Amino acid sequence: MRIAIYQFAPIWGEINNNIENINRAIASQAADLWILPELCTTGYVFSNVEELKSYAENVKEGAAVKALCALSHQYQTALVFGMAEKSGDQIFNSAVVLDKGAIRAVYRKVHLFYEEKKLFSAGTETPPVIEIQGVKVGVMICFDWFFPEMARTLALQGAQIIAHPANLVLPYCQAAMLTRSLENRVFTATANRIGSERCGAKRLTFTGKSQITSPRGELLGQLKTGRPGILVRDIDPTEALDKSLTPLNDIFEDRRPEIYQPGKSSR
Repeated sequence: MRIAIYQFAPIWGEINNNIENINRAIASQAADLWILPELCTTGYVFSNVEELKSYAENVKEGAAVKALCALSHQYQTALVFGMAEKSGDQIFNSAVVLDKGAIRAVYRKVHLFYEEKKLFSAGTETPPVIEIQGVKVGVMICFDWFFPEMARTLALQGAQIIAHPANLVLPYCQAAMLTRSLENRVFTATANRIGSERCGAKRLTFTGKSQITSPRGELLGQLKTGRPGILVRDIDPTEALDKSLTPLNDIFEDRRPEIYQPGKSSR
């Protein structure tokens, strides 16, 4: 499977321009699976919920999703991207999975970072694993990486690749994802953004360095801190089916979930 990440600086509030940038990227490279950053259609920093609501869209009816569905169909590719999802009176920080023009899944971010808590509702459902061209792809968003249970939950559902749209501002994730790959024996693809956004006194600068990692905890490729770019890697997803660490150790068969509870003791 050929995986591609597009790292760029979404223009705040300019959904059509952001989609056109995405279009140019996808047109430039053939890939089976594209991963784009978190909230890549709208930008990230919003001053209040009302402002956010004016840019959020319903997945099935929104113009941005329809446009990206059309691109997914045109280029016969799968696409994982982040958006502000409107559902009733709630707004979610969501990732949508498209495959050849069809909406396959929507994941609503469970772990909200910092002032996202003032704007978004937290997701309440287990992150999904979707089969794309016979390969199982799991989805999580940005700060979810900080909670090892998320990647493990995806791996236990059979994920071979974890697609990880992100808007990272802390410096830790890229190194930590090597461990997430190793401890779960999966590929990961973190699509981060670059640039800065300001809203009043608030200013956030994003760290870039989008990357792809292997089930052996190897860095297969990484983009620069402050430059837009496309990272493409051909991988063998069957490598993620092998959970053996030594001839006598299987990382899933050796788990002891009955022990992993606070206060549990054999005495």
